[in-house]
Amino acid sequence: MNRIGILIVLYFFSTGTISAQIDTAQIDATIQFYPTNFNTVAELSNLISRDFTSEEAKVRAIYGWIINNVAYEPNEYKVFNYSFKNYRERNIKEENTRDKIIERTLQKGIAVCEGYAMLFEKLCELQGIQNYLVRGDIKTNFEDIGRAFKRVHMWNVVYLEGKPHLIDATWGAGKYKQKFIKEPSYYWYKTDSKHFIKTHYPDLVEDAFLDVTFRKEAFANLPIIIKKELLIEDVKKPESGVIHSVENEKEITFLLKTDAPKTLSYSYNFGAKEKIKNSISKDGFLEFQIKTKAGSNLVVYFDDEPALAYKVE
Repeated sequence: MNRIGILIVLYFFSTGTISAQIDTAQIDATIQFYPTNFNTVAELSNLISRDFTSEEAKVRAIYGWIINNVAYEPNEYKVFNYSFKNYRERNIKEENTRDKIIERTLQKGIAVCEGYAMLFEKLCELQGIQNYLVRGDIKTNFEDIGRAFKRVHMWNVVYLEGKPHLIDATWGAGKYKQKFIKEPSYYWYKTDSKHFIKTHYPDLVEDAFLDVTFRKEAFANLPIIIKKELLIEDVKKPESGVIHSVENEKEITFLLKTDAPKTLSYSYNFGAKEKIKNSISKDGFLEFQIKTKAGSNLVVYFDDEPALAYKVE
């Protein structure tokens, strides 16, 4: 799914965690020698079988090859016809379409989220690794705050040593801002569920792998939490991404469970940044106020980098 190329989204993408159980540098170096395109999925799968033995190494190699060689191309939505007359036709068409999407992704090196996720799923299947596709919603820009749930994105769940892991190869490949910008990242490889839920909500809540039930409505009303270290439970005020100016006539109070940054600022509608001077940091909590401006999009910056985004109505 297209990640709108607005400023606040860009800060999600950086190098992810490194596994201590496998030689990630060796895996990443090996797949750099693979061809950038394949005629069939079996050809790529055979190379992975030849070079790697553990499931962990194979999954890393699958993800790594995809994010390095597949570019996001929104015009791919026009290539396949997803309409159907009845459920029997849908099932047949979906299986045939799945194979065609995987083949085209490998041969052309372009895809939308279905291509990334289906190719990942198929390669894991051929390696005998348990995994499945997940459809759901995402939160990337101001228009996503407060709207109804939509099934607009696809990602994967893969099981390693009996434990589920969340994978989004589409977002791991880079970003789309009028054109695809390649930025391979492992942040979306085996992402912790508490971080994943900030931007991804599955159609079935159990696929979020959270300890507590988190409803679609709660996801819809979240602010955009951009700073990686901030979790949903760290944002105490305002909890809702939609701030009502009637209730916050002059200023908006923020309370966050986080250490104070060196500099704290904000902007409305991506205008000039205003310094926040009267912040209070105590016992691991940060409190500050921002002047209310109705009908605007608000971004809060930590050390000049976007940390939170809200709609002020």
